[in-house]
Amino acid sequence: MTKNYRAKVRQVLVVTLLLNLLVLSLKAVVGWLTGSLSLQADALHSVTDSANNILGLVANRFSSPHPDREHPYGHQKFEALGALGIAAFLGIACFEILQSAIGRIFSEAIPVTIAAPELAILLVVLGVNIFIALYERRVGNSLNSPILLADAKHTMSDVWVTITVLIGLVGIWQGRLWGFPQLQWLDTVFAFPVALLVFRSGWEVLQDNVPWLIDEMAIAPEAIHQIVMAVPGVINCHEIASRGLIGRQIFIEMHLVVDADKVETAHTITEAVEDALKQRYHPARILIHVEPPEYRKRPITFKPEAS
Repeated sequence: MTKNYRAKVRQVLVVTLLLNLLVLSLKAVVGWLTGSLSLQADALHSVTDSANNILGLVANRFSSPHPDREHPYGHQKFEALGALGIAAFLGIACFEILQSAIGRIFSEAIPVTIAAPELAILLVVLGVNIFIALYERRVGNSLNSPILLADAKHTMSDVWVTITVLIGLVGIWQGRLWGFPQLQWLDTVFAFPVALLVFRSGWEVLQDNVPWLIDEMAIAPEAIHQIVMAVPGVINCHEIASRGLIGRQIFIEMHLVVDADKVETAHTITEAVEDALKQRYHPARILIHVEPPEYRKRPITFKPEAS
């Protein structure tokens, strides 16, 4: 039976939401006080962090692993949909950052005023972001939760964004002390890699979750075939299909030829096949179509039909 871990996921999302709101507030205040475009862009990135947590809580509410009448295969794809929402937020953030940076290039430069106290606050922000990313990734891996792993990736991108912004702001701070006002351009220049990091995070989230939503093959048919053929009484196994996410929920279908002349014997062999597959790919729901001994097919998986 699939373990319902939603309560733990919800707890992690609430904690990270509160921390992300703190990070957002600090970045927004310091960005407004200093006039830093890159820091304001970073604050925008943190807006998506908080929005992602809220989106994750909504997705978590509807992502029960247990089937019901309307959803006989469970509700777990709600989490993947939530992860796609995160990718959408990242795309919007990337567009906004690029638009602001390009606008700054063709408009009168706004001086950035940064000092040691503001930089110290940003170091605290960086530490909080690192904690959030590591915390979500650890719990996400232990629960195999797509929404937590996706949000951890997003937060880790925020760590690199903040580091990038800090490098630019330290350069501006030192430039002001050394009498190099030209370094003011670092703020605008560093806004572009911020946008690229945001885009990369969104792309990785898409890569992780789209295959699950479109029912891409979850397990190589050859791997399933090897396990099944090792079960005593199995003669042939073909037309193998699988979908889902290993560690969360796997659905496996196949046609099976067994060495049995009684229904009871065939049933015993198929149960042994199910046990072997569940031991390797738990949790799994397995559908087996038993065929007579004389009926065999060579292909172990589906192939595209000739047009």
